[in-house]
Amino acid sequence: MIANVIHFALGLLALIVGARWLVRGAATMALSLGISPLVIGLTIVSMGTSAPEVAVSVGAALEGRTDMAVGNVIGSNVFNVLFILGLSALVSPLVVNAQLIRQEVPIMIAASLLLAVLAADRHIGRPESVLLLALLAAYTVFLIVQSRRETQATRDEYAEAMPPQRAWDRHWAAQLALVLGGLALLVLGSNWLVEAAVAFARALGVSELVIALTIVSAGTSMPEVATSLMAALKGERDIAVGNIVGSNIFNILGCVGAAGLAAGGGLPVPAAALAFDLWVMLAVTFACLPVFLSGREIARWEGGLFLGYYFAYTAFLMLAARQHQALPAFSAAMLSFVVPLTIVTLLVSMLRTQRGGH
Repeated sequence: MIANVIHFALGLLALIVGARWLVRGAATMALSLGISPLVIGLTIVSMGTSAPEVAVSVGAALEGRTDMAVGNVIGSNVFNVLFILGLSALVSPLVVNAQLIRQEVPIMIAASLLLAVLAADRHIGRPESVLLLALLAAYTVFLIVQSRRETQATRDEYAEAMPPQRAWDRHWAAQLALVLGGLALLVLGSNWLVEAAVAFARALGVSELVIALTIVSAGTSMPEVATSLMAALKGERDIAVGNIVGSNIFNILGCVGAAGLAAGGGLPVPAAALAFDLWVMLAVTFACLPVFLSGREIARWEGGLFLGYYFAYTAFLMLAARQHQALPAFSAAMLSFVVPLTIVTLLVSMLRTQRGGH
């Protein structure tokens, strides 16, 4: 078991370092080519932080571990919103840009609904995978076109978030080496992480889906944790929130699309994920809208609420995996008390905000 923990830690380290190298190399290369920091932030940086999810999902699909490929995407999206946004809001209340409310959050909701529709027959085939990747390409082009109309303040904010260029990485050879080295570490790290996760599942007596939804998804989301927390601490709160929303869109369109193509005959969707976890992801995605609308801010208490829900979701998965005797009481408490109370609180907060605006 100790060997598996070391393998997992090394795989995670390789993924994080690989993602950093890839982002640094691609971002500095783009800056050298005269591409604006805003476009780089909206595309390369947000996709780079999702690179570990892509590597693990594609690697798992190539090895036939399709439960892990799907579970990693669903678990990462739940982790991104509940854990990372929750923790970032506790550090500093997050002001939500109006464009995120009008545009990115509806796109994230639409992408999540599309995934649910495509997964309804428990199989995501190659044509559906191509559709997801085509939508990702169209979304990226749309962001690049739209970025030309952004204000100077937004451009400056993204410029501050760019990796600093140093003398050694201004040459194209160093930038190319960073990109290739980052990709190599991502591939190596994903292999180690998947192997260790399979060993964990066997040792703990739980399914690979549960391991993917918890340990693997949290591990592959570490770049998002670092990016959003640093952005919150530095006051770049648009980036802290935008990174998560953009990452969730990319996870659905990019990770599932790429894994579906890599899986040969398409990507089977686990029955357990379709029955429960996919609906949790949808609920979490929809929960962003009322939270973001309540004063266009994620307050500290809302961040605490998100964190509490993530720990409750993880506890439920573990109890259900072991068929623990406390599971019925835990489920009843969540459904009959905690969830309704949260919905009422959010509705009251929204009504107060709207009245205050008038």
